[in-house]
Amino acid sequence: MAIQIDPTARPTARSILARLYNWTIAKASHRHAQWWLFAIAFVESSFFPIPPHPVLGLMCLADPRRAVRYAAICTVGSVLGGLFGYAIGYFLYEGIGLWLLGLLGLVDEFPVAVCILNQYDAEAIIIAGATPIPFKLMTLTAGFTAMNLGTFIAASIVGRGMIFMAVGILFRVFGAPIKAFIEKYLGMVTTAFVALVIGGFVVIGLLSGDGDKGADACSRATWESIGLDRR
Repeated sequence: MAIQIDPTARPTARSILARLYNWTIAKASHRHAQWWLFAIAFVESSFFPIPPHPVLGLMCLADPRRAVRYAAICTVGSVLGGLFGYAIGYFLYEGIGLWLLGLLGLVDEFPVAVCILNQYDAEAIIIAGATPIPFKLMTLTAGFTAMNLGTFIAASIVGRGMIFMAVGILFRVFGAPIKAFIEKYLGMVTTAFVALVIGGFVVIGLLSGDGDKGADACSRATWESIGLDRR
């Protein structure tokens, strides 16, 4: 699963990410792999660009009997890391939060995230936690908007648990043969499931006439429209 890198090539953003990816997945075979899984899940929820999914998958593949345990470790690490991201957004937005958004290339997405979080609250966190939407963007935004902490924690557990525990349970039940299915279809299946879970809320919003207005307003959100200066 490692990415091949030309050692003589000039470093680029893509090659740096590739090196980070290779370094990350190498931790799956480390003697302290479980601690590394926890650490990677933690930092990915606030600032690290490589998700823990590849490490989790490799560990579950190596020992399917412990797959649910690994998934639980990943979920706990990710939720606690989300709290760290929340704290950065709440206490250190101007000092560190803005810098992280620029480093991660999420500056333009931040106003949209603020609007969506204000509009949909917990559903936005669940979607980000269980789909390819950058979870770190929503944890920082949740802190910035001072989202209710209990709601944030509960939604994070649901969203992150949905994606990671699905991997653990599938490996535990089906073993190694499920690997190809997970790599190809898990993202789509989870996204569809999340859509069903929150679909009722969306339908209610549409029936009330507010749903499409809110979505349209958020798609056009800018730094100025949320009352912030882009610095």
